Amino acid sequence: ANLILLNCLYVFTKQGLPMVSPETSAGNDLFRSTLQKQQSLPVRPIIPLVARISDQNASGAPPMTVREKSRLDKFRQLLASPNTDLEELRKHSWSGIPREVRPITWRLLSGYLPANKERRELVLKRKREEYFRFIEQYYHSRTDEHYKDTYRQIHIDIPRTNPLIPLFQQPAVQEIFERILFIWAIRHPASGYVQGINDLVTPFFVVFLSEFVTEDMENFDVAALPLETQRNIEADSFWCMSKLLDGIQDNYTFAQPGIQNKVKALEELVSRIDEDIHNHFKRYEVEYLQFAFRWMNNLLMRELPLRCTIRLWDTYQAEAEGFSRFHLYVCAAFLIKWRKEILSMVDFQGLLMLLQNLPTIHWGNEEVGLLLAEAYRLKYMFADAPSHYKR
Repeated sequence: ANLILLNCLYVFTKQGLPMVSPETSAGNDLFRSTLQKQQSLPVRPIIPLVARISDQNASGAPPMTVREKSRLDKFRQLLASPNTDLEELRKHSWSGIPREVRPITWRLLSGYLPANKERRELVLKRKREEYFRFIEQYYHSRTDEHYKDTYRQIHIDIPRTNPLIPLFQQPAVQEIFERILFIWAIRHPASGYVQGINDLVTPFFVVFLSEFVTEDMENFDVAALPLETQRNIEADSFWCMSKLLDGIQDNYTFAQPGIQNKVKALEELVSRIDEDIHNHFKRYEVEYLQFAFRWMNNLLMRELPLRCTIRLWDTYQAEAEGFSRFHLYVCAAFLIKWRKEILSMVDFQGLLMLLQNLPTIHWGNEEVGLLLAEAYRLKYMFADAPSHYKR
């Protein structure tokens, strides 16, 4: 109540309204009326900055500049073509995809939709029906002895996915994620379900949901959408996540050899890019695996706000082998970004605490753009030098 009272005082002075003492009869009535109005407003949870999905710059850039409108028009032109030029679409997507066309662009860049415009509706219909046939065919087996451990692990992990965002705590959303992950796991027996894969559904789900929600997505009630819309978002998220995982499946097979190799490659790359950081880790006995395993396993999703991951994935989908090879250079650039903070830490525990809790809470498009530019520079310098980086 005291906080609301202060807000009332601020509004009165800010808007040049006459100040009325709360001790007077008129003052009492005015404050009571304002308090009642404020208290009758629907209560929305306050979303911490780290959990905000909005992809605007952290600095609060205007929604659409002239340059951004021109870029959006170019995307719309490419997408409206009878046969979308995917190479041209990748080129424009590298520096970020406008929110308005991101869903269709992601479907195209992931290989889920064909470039031919006439065929898209037919392909969408067929793939969505195919996914729900999988549900009918396999989902009941989640309670079978053979699959119950898989389902149990998925069921445990889903509430931990973006716990600060109310959207992901909704039963309807958690059920969607359970179905997507279970169906993927039993259709990929070589790896099955591995912790970390649950995170990879999130960006696709949010991007495809954004076609139907323009603001306050963090609190949006997904159950309020028509059932067919919910089903389409679910099926599209499944297929696009599957396409992504096809390129990095060795990250999740037994003993996760893909991740082990990528962490070793990161160590070798950093030793050549920044010998000071590399030697600093050796001096204080910090192993790259202790912090970089998560960077590879979760594609930096635990290190960055979700809005930044979505922007990052615009570029990953525009890059050849973006989620596998280019991600290595992004991780190297990300590590070097914290050079000063890393070198100022002079004990093992302090270093590990820093590396596992890097301060990216205020990051937005601008910071991700700079990170990607540095990663591209590193790739250009080191990718073709066998002594610097071995695939």
